[in-house]
Amino acid sequence: MVSVTHALASDEDAQLVIDRLCEGLGSDDAVRVARAVEAMRTHYGDSTLGTGEETFQHALGVALITVSLKMDAEARIAALAFALHAEMDNATEYLEKHFGSRVARLVNGMHRLNGLRVITRRTATAMAPEMRSQAETLRKMLLAMVEDIRVVLLRLASRTQTLRFYANNDCDARRDVARESLDIYAPLANRLGVWQLKWELEDLSFRFLEPDTYKRVAKMLDERRVEREQFISDAIRTLGEETRKAGIVAEVYGRPKHIYSIYNKMRSKKLDFSQLYDVRALRVLVPEVKDCYTVLGIVHQMWTPIANEYDDYILKPKGNNYQSLHTAVMAGDGRALEVQIRTHDMHRHAEYGIAAHWRYKEGSGAGGSAYDEKIALLRSLLSWRDEVTDADQWEEKYRSASMDDTIYVITPQGRVVDLPRGATPIDFAYTLHTELGHRCRGAKADGHLVQLNKPLESGQTVEITVAKEGGPSRDWLNPNQNYVATGRARRKIKQYFSQMEQGELLERGRHVIHKELQREGQTQTNIEGLATRMGFKTVDAMYMAAARGDVGPRAVQVALQGPETVEAPSDDEVVIGRARSGKGDEDILVVGVGKLMTSLARCCKPAPPDCIEGFVTRGRGISVHRVDCHDFKIMSRRHPERVIPAAWGGQASAPSHRYPIDLVVHATDRQGLLRDITDVLSREHLNVIAVNTLTKKGKAKMRFTVEVGGSEQIQRAIALISEVVGVEQAQRA
Repeated sequence: MVSVTHALASDEDAQLVIDRLCEGLGSDDAVRVARAVEAMRTHYGDSTLGTGEETFQHALGVALITVSLKMDAEARIAALAFALHAEMDNATEYLEKHFGSRVARLVNGMHRLNGLRVITRRTATAMAPEMRSQAETLRKMLLAMVEDIRVVLLRLASRTQTLRFYANNDCDARRDVARESLDIYAPLANRLGVWQLKWELEDLSFRFLEPDTYKRVAKMLDERRVEREQFISDAIRTLGEETRKAGIVAEVYGRPKHIYSIYNKMRSKKLDFSQLYDVRALRVLVPEVKDCYTVLGIVHQMWTPIANEYDDYILKPKGNNYQSLHTAVMAGDGRALEVQIRTHDMHRHAEYGIAAHWRYKEGSGAGGSAYDEKIALLRSLLSWRDEVTDADQWEEKYRSASMDDTIYVITPQGRVVDLPRGATPIDFAYTLHTELGHRCRGAKADGHLVQLNKPLESGQTVEITVAKEGGPSRDWLNPNQNYVATGRARRKIKQYFSQMEQGELLERGRHVIHKELQREGQTQTNIEGLATRMGFKTVDAMYMAAARGDVGPRAVQVALQGPETVEAPSDDEVVIGRARSGKGDEDILVVGVGKLMTSLARCCKPAPPDCIEGFVTRGRGISVHRVDCHDFKIMSRRHPERVIPAAWGGQASAPSHRYPIDLVVHATDRQGLLRDITDVLSREHLNVIAVNTLTKKGKAKMRFTVEVGGSEQIQRAIALISEVVGVEQAQRA
């Protein structure tokens, strides 16, 4: 092949290079490629890249690599025009006009990937483990950002050409480029099955990073690569002839191990060079399983088997269902040779299935199963490139295998964050930190202000603007406004409002308890002790119960009074008569201490014909409770001597007498629920004097205070409310 460095030094050399670039193309495509060569030579002139390499020479080198990959004319033209964006402002329009929209898209894709080099370089050369761990995310990002797999291949070809240039031109930057190539690009080439680029990227990078080790391993290989390749070619021919004689249609191929692979195996398995038997390797593909064992017999007849170097992964597959026969033999000239034998189905599984070679090399934790499947599709697509000649068909196949469910965005500090497609700046903020999400008030993508519900795109650098304090907006949870797409963000927002509601309940309960303490003149009471006496493990639990109405003022009074005993009234003080409280209570017959005022307890709100009893309070007369009242039961157990029998008077059920009663409704929240329930109460002629509603996780709890003439009236209303759509339970509190 003509040297790229001086490829166009003469017309004769120019024609040789153009002929090489047009290899395998039709006449029309060849004309387009030749025209692109001349055009790019004019546009680039004597310009150079940051590496010091001439732009046009780099373009020719990349284009020649695409020829070796058997890529189409569009990819070759795109390789030639890779740097056009740096040379002219209207590069896209120029390419679309002269070479077509597909070439323009390829060049635009290369330009976008090239813009990531600062991030990939920083990640690859960082010493911090958390930055180095981002290499896998970056490899995914490179795939996700492109609309055409050829862009990735062109990027790999460009990096290979850069390392080739560094091989002849030393500079300070080549170690950083080598580190980036070894961590980011070589594994990517490996996953896509582009072996010829993978080993060259690895070997050249290894040479720059560990020059002494590279030379030592190279010296241990007592033969040049050309000689090793000749050995493999001879072995392929010999084994192929023997299998044909046996009537087996076998595909035999192989390649010598490259230097970095040898070094890696010696290091990882702690082996001496003399212990490596797979420096040279063959692979044999056959139609059926029985043919595998027939070929194994042929191999062992041709060459001497090496003891303890035989593995039958067909009979006993690996955990990932990998199947193959592995053996190592000593050839006639004393050199070791590894032979792998498998069926075509086993090979497809090993190459594209869960046992893919890249997963074995890099660890099974490299990606999720969905990502693995897409990598397998991409590798399959590369194997179709000789069959797929129609560009539309190519694009359709690639779209089906593209990484379309994940986007990769970048923080201002250069960290790459992966998010589901459709994620917004709010999702991005919550992924970084919960508090950042709560205080998010604005966002910039690539330096431009964007709306908080605008979906992000791969490759964007996103910056979040925050408030000093505050929290999320309830609008963010509105599914019609598309503010959040990730479950994490939605969960964190809901937790925030749930905690806020809990805080409001705690504050309400604290107010109830402290108000009662003030009324009793015991503001210095130990709150923890009060909670314990009331049967709660924590003060907050007591406050929450008070806020929900589960604990009434009377229970607080009882707990405050403690175990004190009250002297029972003497017999001459006991009378039977009516006691006045001034509001309908004159119709309550009370047996107890005379001339004491009575009041209906607020905790249970009794109404005729509820069974009632009285309780002698300190300073407020007799409090009348329902016998099933929770607070009354506690007080009566502690002070049974204060319990006084009571009954409703004859006028208690008169129409003019109304009693407040609490009604609690539990329901599935929906629009119009409150209206439907209040309609029932209105039809039953029940006056609603207070309503308290609380909705949480789609469930509504409503508490109505209504005035009734008797408990029978509320029972009839409860039955009707229970029939309202969505109501799960209705009962008197």
